Amino acid sequence: MTTPYPFSAVVGMDDLRLALLLNAVSPAVGGVLVRGEKGTAKSTAVRALSALLPELGVVAGCRFSCDPAAPDPQCPDGPHGNEPAMHRPARMVELPVGASEDRLVGALDIERALAEGVKAFEPGLLADAHRGVLYVDEVNLLHDHLVDLLLDAAAMGSSYVEREGVSVRHAARFLLVGTMNPEEGELRPQLLDRFGLTVEVAASREPDQRVEVVRRRLAYDDDADGFADRWAAQEQALRERIVAARALLPRVVLGDGVLRRIAATCAAFEVDGMRADIVMARTATALAAWAGREEVASEDVRQAALLALPHRRRRNPFDAPGLDEEMLDRVLDEFSDDTPEPDPEPDGTDPAGPGPDDPGLGPDEPGPEDPGPGGGPGPDNGPDDGPRDGGGPRDDGAASDTAGPEGPGDSSGQDGGAPRQAGAPQERPAASPGEPFRARVLTVPGLGEGAAGRRSRARTEHGRTTGSRRPEGALTRLHLAATVQAAAPHQRARGRSGRGLVVRRDDLRQANREGREGNLVLFVVDASGSMAARQRMGAVKGAVLSLLLDAYQRRDKVGLVTFRGRDAALALPPTSSVDAAAARLGSLPTGGRTPLAAGLLKAHDVLRVERLRDPSRRPLLVVVTDGRATAAGRGDAVGDAARAAALHAAQGVASVVVDCESGPVRLGLAGSLAAALGGTAVTLDELRADSLAGLVKDVRGGQRARGARHAAADTTDEARRAA
Repeated sequence: MTTPYPFSAVVGMDDLRLALLLNAVSPAVGGVLVRGEKGTAKSTAVRALSALLPELGVVAGCRFSCDPAAPDPQCPDGPHGNEPAMHRPARMVELPVGASEDRLVGALDIERALAEGVKAFEPGLLADAHRGVLYVDEVNLLHDHLVDLLLDAAAMGSSYVEREGVSVRHAARFLLVGTMNPEEGELRPQLLDRFGLTVEVAASREPDQRVEVVRRRLAYDDDADGFADRWAAQEQALRERIVAARALLPRVVLGDGVLRRIAATCAAFEVDGMRADIVMARTATALAAWAGREEVASEDVRQAALLALPHRRRRNPFDAPGLDEEMLDRVLDEFSDDTPEPDPEPDGTDPAGPGPDDPGLGPDEPGPEDPGPGGGPGPDNGPDDGPRDGGGPRDDGAASDTAGPEGPGDSSGQDGGAPRQAGAPQERPAASPGEPFRARVLTVPGLGEGAAGRRSRARTEHGRTTGSRRPEGALTRLHLAATVQAAAPHQRARGRSGRGLVVRRDDLRQANREGREGNLVLFVVDASGSMAARQRMGAVKGAVLSLLLDAYQRRDKVGLVTFRGRDAALALPPTSSVDAAAARLGSLPTGGRTPLAAGLLKAHDVLRVERLRDPSRRPLLVVVTDGRATAAGRGDAVGDAARAAALHAAQGVASVVVDCESGPVRLGLAGSLAAALGGTAVTLDELRADSLAGLVKDVRGGQRARGARHAAADTTDEARRAA
């Protein structure tokens, strides 16, 4: 077994180490979500923590690690009587991204359950992690239904496995730690909220610290055992401090004044629900115990807010989690006195009088020693405060109606093909995206089998039952009626006697379920001169941003291809990080010719590669253009674009063309492009949820129309041959 890297030897990352230690002291805090770029030792720190945890006393032979002092009365291996106790180290169980539901929660032997009435249960990873650490690397890539099961078990302290009326329950209390790289996609807000604390980690920019990181890592790789021995004293000291803090934790006092500060802080940052208040209270209590104090102080509340609130505060969809520390200090300073409220109420309460509920807050409380109002709060509440768009891809909010000198009429009076310069395209400043709106759903026709999501119909492990089949591998979802129907005709031949049903493995039937899948939404955006008016491009970017928000909510992968000048470029390879796509969109420059064919060919190449990487994920092509094509090496530019579109139609790629043409004179080129793609064309206004009622039908109707045309052609050929 490989010697783990010592926790005390981790360089820097103070917030991460503190958050992990607080959860070791009080698992009720709710776990840690570690966000950070690749190569920042996230996994190393988490794995190192397990070696610090004190040994556990467990019932010998119990697969669920029951505590001998208080065994679980509902343990599947129980009831426990006088079984001997044994001691072992706390486990750290890793949940792979590709794990199945059975591997996570455990599996029932359905055949024995039906035939013998026996609850034959094979424990999963949740049972292995009981009273230990459950580590999920790349938790943002885990399927949503697995994350739901995982967080429900963490919140309730138990896991339930139910199959066709047969159920098993066992205790599952563990320290949950998840790591993720935000560039690969975000967790849904409701899942973020289920993690107690969150920490942002990044590689140090200090040369001395980076040198020390490399020096220690090389020493560990050369001699892991010797390196661990050199840090053994520090590890033992940390272990003893954890034990002491656990013993002190029940005696820590959380006064009403401290609770008022916690409530005021959560209210000031507009967090949803009450979970943030509870987590802050538990974290502040654990901080006091870790510091060896029996009373929660002001600095504990501040530190708890920095760990528990960044991922819970209200923010725009593409803003990174964060907390305005200046605003936090103002709130804590406002409630630092012993007064229940800062201002007098109409009932005559004296704000200068002592607060009766604050026995634990005195003049020796550290608090924010330099409250820093700085002459008043002022209009600027920090980079992440309030509803303004500080962290997203937008530069200054919604696009201005008067931004840009071109104004109206740009689409008709100035096409992208005007040869201002023979060389590189003339760039214009990037326009700010317009205000996003709720977009109607665009779906891929047919029934897929891709990754679980919320966009198109698909065969999935979860959803409504639509039929049954023979299982190809392990049985995961039993179709009870079909199983009984298959077994019933053979009961006499199998010598059935009594009330039990004789079931063989060949009788078992797997339930077919239909749910929703996530798709690959590939945006092909025209950034040429014909789209360059700031007012117009701002509206286009606002529409694409709205579609990106929809893709984020539906768990899609997204990619971004842009074309301008003489060529097309893959601005963002297909990724689950919709944030990255929004950032690239916000900084997208415009100007130059309109190589529409090059954009479509680049999209064809991208989809071809993605089809090899992930053949089960179906694509949806969204082309954002006015349909003009003015740049071609030779021949007809519009014809080249039509031939490139035909490649997508031949592959059966579902396509939508967002027609950006404006002005009194419309050429209708986007509609012709949509016909060549075999898709449908919609205007920017029709993308809105209240204007796009028939779009899905149009997409499906286009697919059916192509099939009808092919069928009619085949019938005509047969008639001619018969004649």
